[in-house]
Amino acid sequence: MLLRQAASALLRGRSPMVLRSLSAARVNLPAISTAGTSTAFAANVSTTTRLRFFSTAPEVEDPKYAMFCRQCEQTNEHFACTTLGVCGKTPETAAVQDALIQVIKSVSSWCVAARAAGATAEELYAVNNWTLSAAFSTLTNVNFSEDRIVEYIQQGMDFKTKMESLVSTKGGATPTDAALASIELPEDLEAYGHSVSVPARQAMMGNGAAFSLNEVGTYGLKGACAYAAHCSQLGSMDEGIMASIHEIWTKLGSNDGDMEGLLANALRVGAVNAEVLALLDQSHADNFGAPVPTPVTMTAVEGKAILVSGHDMADLHALLEQTEGTGINVYTHGEMLPAHSYPGLRKFDHLAGNFGTAWQNQKIEFASFPGPTVVTTNCILEPRRIYKKRLFTMNEVGVDGVAHIENRDFSEVIEVAKKEKGFPRTIEPARYHTVGFNHRTVVPMAGAIIDAAKSGALSRIFLIGGCDGSQWDRNYFTDLAEQTPDDSLILTLGCAKNRLIHSEKLHDAKLSNGLPRVLDMGQCNDSYSAVVVALELAKALDCTVNDLPLSMAISHLEQKAAAVLLTLLNLGVQNIRLGPSLPAYIDENVMQVLVDNYNIMPTGDPTEDLAAMMEGR
Repeated sequence: MLLRQAASALLRGRSPMVLRSLSAARVNLPAISTAGTSTAFAANVSTTTRLRFFSTAPEVEDPKYAMFCRQCEQTNEHFACTTLGVCGKTPETAAVQDALIQVIKSVSSWCVAARAAGATAEELYAVNNWTLSAAFSTLTNVNFSEDRIVEYIQQGMDFKTKMESLVSTKGGATPTDAALASIELPEDLEAYGHSVSVPARQAMMGNGAAFSLNEVGTYGLKGACAYAAHCSQLGSMDEGIMASIHEIWTKLGSNDGDMEGLLANALRVGAVNAEVLALLDQSHADNFGAPVPTPVTMTAVEGKAILVSGHDMADLHALLEQTEGTGINVYTHGEMLPAHSYPGLRKFDHLAGNFGTAWQNQKIEFASFPGPTVVTTNCILEPRRIYKKRLFTMNEVGVDGVAHIENRDFSEVIEVAKKEKGFPRTIEPARYHTVGFNHRTVVPMAGAIIDAAKSGALSRIFLIGGCDGSQWDRNYFTDLAEQTPDDSLILTLGCAKNRLIHSEKLHDAKLSNGLPRVLDMGQCNDSYSAVVVALELAKALDCTVNDLPLSMAISHLEQKAAAVLLTLLNLGVQNIRLGPSLPAYIDENVMQVLVDNYNIMPTGDPTEDLAAMMEGR
């Protein structure tokens, strides 16, 4: 009934207050009350402004685009990249990525059939890993190599054949969507990619709001697959999670404009991603020990050097083992900064520090680093010639003309490091930044935080972070953080934290009771920590998360951020400010549902937003 009400509301262009009940009905996660959702924001925004922020995904009618990609926040004109990706993706690569997504959906339908026929986790292990890696390769700033994407497609068609045989051997039934299950690829993969592109699929579905929900689910599921791929790198694979992922991909492969099912599917992505993030958090702790607050050297140390960017801690661990005793120092970059908080990584003395900031500055930072750079996962940009020959990729990452590391063999990287000049001297005085405020550290601090709030030493808690990008208006997050009161606490995570941790105003800032004002909770992969802290604070105060003195300003860019947003919405979290603009693939009717039920809103003027936040709005 709830699903039918919400779907009907979308078709009518409005939304009833039903999603909070729907969310609670779909997942077995801690319930968060959404009573009293504010619709003041929606009421106070003019129709023109609402369309500016909420409706950049109109019906796509022109089939003659060279490409059509709108999966990231930086998409051209906040509509779509139609000639060349803002990220540098070519129309050819975009087309084969669209083809790959269709293959993932087809293979997933056979995996669903195989499980129904009694296939074991062992029999599905290889195809599970392929599903995660193939989906991950299509994320923003991961793989720009058409040849590498074609390899994933070829592997997928091989897995499709194997799954067909497995289902037949076990006497199972073929997938119910015969067209999806029986896809055959022509020699011209680019032409096939155009036939399953965003405009083509929207035309086949024939319903703009339904297709918007399909895209919400698609991009969120891409992000969840990426997080699950990180789990796999750490030796963790959950068959229940994989079953859900394949079922969701199968649903997304249908051209049926099933509003009810697509809405449920999108919320299910959020629930599955919560499970994935919890598994990832535990996998990191199991492999490298629980994170602890650790000061990290943010300046250079004399000697030969290797820089590691991306997210995968297992890759960093392997590099540290192979460089031990060589006299080469290893530095983290971007989202690898939290590595220093893990005892199993920090034990290596030659893990010397962190170099640089977030991914969007890599063309300057990689060029100025006096050694080779290894990019383990997103984000990568088309490299400059000055450093391209000393750049290496791993895992799903791919750029034509850049050396790719297989089986964690870093021997070539080490040889390049020995030949490069390294840092000529140690910078003194050194600058430090403290990482490691994982939920295992912050939750025990709940009593001190609550006491500070009751005594007046703490006025409000802010969560400011997420996925960073290069636009000038992302300065909003720095400006907002720097304007927060001196008696407020800031939780930050993801690469967007670099807009805070390098702020002179916030550096070493403390509350009157001695608590640090800025708590670095880790990567975007560590989003689970923020959820746990919010839930535990609410439990301690006997209230809902939405009743906490907590305001959220989330920077989003790509599909991992989409997955985290769906997780927050699935939990019923309200009043999220999302920016610097809202997703281009969400149409106005779907966005209105989010506004009416969750009071999701775009970031605006930081001074005005801060005033509203301090009033609990």
